[in-house]
Amino acid sequence: MPVWCCRCSLSGHLRNYSDTETEGEIFNSLVQYFGDNLGRKVKAMPLVEETSLLEDSSVTFPVVIIGNGPSGICLSYMLSGYRPYLSPEVVHPNAVLHSKLEEARHLSIVDQDLEYLSEGLEGRSSNPVAVLFDTLLHPDADCGHDHPSVLHWKLEEHQYIPHLVLGKGPPGGAWHNMEGSMLTISFGNWMELPGLKFKDWASSKRRNLNGDRVTPEEVARYYKHYVKVMGLQKNFRENTYITSVSRLYRDQDDSAGLEREISAQQLQTEKSKFIKRNWEVRGYQRVADGSHVPFCVFAENVALATGTLDSPARLDIEGEDFPFVFHSLPEFGAAVSKGKLRGRADPVLVVGAGLTAADAVLCACSSNIPVIHVFRRRVTDPGLIFKQLPKKLYPEYHKVYHLMCAQCCPADSGLFSDYTSFPEHRVLAFKPDMKCILQSVSGLKRMFRLSAAVVLIGSHPNLSFLKEQGCYLGRDSSQPISCKGNPMEVDAYTYECVKEAHLFALGPLVGDNFVRFLKGGALGATHCLAARQKEQQRLLVGGGGDGPA
Repeated sequence: MPVWCCRCSLSGHLRNYSDTETEGEIFNSLVQYFGDNLGRKVKAMPLVEETSLLEDSSVTFPVVIIGNGPSGICLSYMLSGYRPYLSPEVVHPNAVLHSKLEEARHLSIVDQDLEYLSEGLEGRSSNPVAVLFDTLLHPDADCGHDHPSVLHWKLEEHQYIPHLVLGKGPPGGAWHNMEGSMLTISFGNWMELPGLKFKDWASSKRRNLNGDRVTPEEVARYYKHYVKVMGLQKNFRENTYITSVSRLYRDQDDSAGLEREISAQQLQTEKSKFIKRNWEVRGYQRVADGSHVPFCVFAENVALATGTLDSPARLDIEGEDFPFVFHSLPEFGAAVSKGKLRGRADPVLVVGAGLTAADAVLCACSSNIPVIHVFRRRVTDPGLIFKQLPKKLYPEYHKVYHLMCAQCCPADSGLFSDYTSFPEHRVLAFKPDMKCILQSVSGLKRMFRLSAAVVLIGSHPNLSFLKEQGCYLGRDSSQPISCKGNPMEVDAYTYECVKEAHLFALGPLVGDNFVRFLKGGALGATHCLAARQKEQQRLLVGGGGDGPA
């Protein structure tokens, strides 16, 4: 199958440059080239056979970001040259941290020692740079304070690192697919990205926020607007689907410097013979007429910012694929809004004890649909998310938690009319006649007839484009990657994968599920990439080394 390949096309594009032109000028032209060519119709794209050898191994893109949600957007913002500095008129409430910041006030935070600045800080993320960046943007937020950020941002165009951001839909990622009427768990100002206050954006569009929570629809619109107003559009490509991300290797004995894919078996037996080179990213772009245009781009570094909402977690039980069993809140919400479940005597089964499951309960109850709520934990389990939410700020979720505690179904009685919870239960099977079998922790089984079921027990990222589905990058390589149970193992201060150099992971993939904290990944990755770019430039100016591999 023919495929458009950036390197084969770019090698001709760069041949006309003189030797005196700087690396930065070449890459700036590279960006213009991508902007002019990646979105063309297929007939305008240069084609090569997929089996062709790739001749020019020196021309690659510095960074390709896979995913255009808030993690990818924030990383693009910082790679575009935006740099955070300590504001002269603001004092951080943490005196020790402020003293450290004063020591290098002339430097941007990107160019400082992040490990030194992060030392001693505590927060609701296990990643120290995430905690650091959050406390700089929202000082003492967990104490209920609304202190201003201690940072101000400068655009330093010479810091620009060329990059592409590849996403399935418009900028904002999965936020465009979430239930638009539900409120986010975080305040509006915690959803914002650097340089544009959410309140400023929303002031002309709706009520004065004043710390209120907002809807996913508003958040999605904010992220899309952010990319435009910050001038990041040239880096973004929508409607792109990644099918393969693989490392290329070069034979040390190959004087022509040809790159190729090496089988795992060959690499294992002849490891010393090959040099790791750049990343090959393959996929297709869906164009206006619905057709798929294959593409192939190459990168020195790849940043994974895919989130973890691609594949809903499953129970893996009998009957789970029956049409009356849903696995996402939007699907369930659509069925409710279309009136498909209204007026039915049989209850809806909701499986799960997280906030998404609680949203499903609220959705059903608001339409007067009776609910059976099944979850494995005890209602007194301290790990339940409801116990971490203040009642005054999240009354609707505490309403659900109250029902979970107050309307449990005893073993010897029937269901409540509106809502019945089954703590410490699991679903054994779904039957074709729209019945389900539940089992308690003691082994007692019960059967109920349903009007529908919705299973909301988490989700997994779709990393099918990586070898081993990306499992080898996790803390436990025998398990699939998940936000809570098995995040990717990365360097704490650079977000580079421990088991794969020049591959970075951000956001939920490393355990940061809240926008507040995923911005730290952009800081850590930019810190690393900027330092490497400076080192490459130093080598080029000094005449040492062979340039980037």
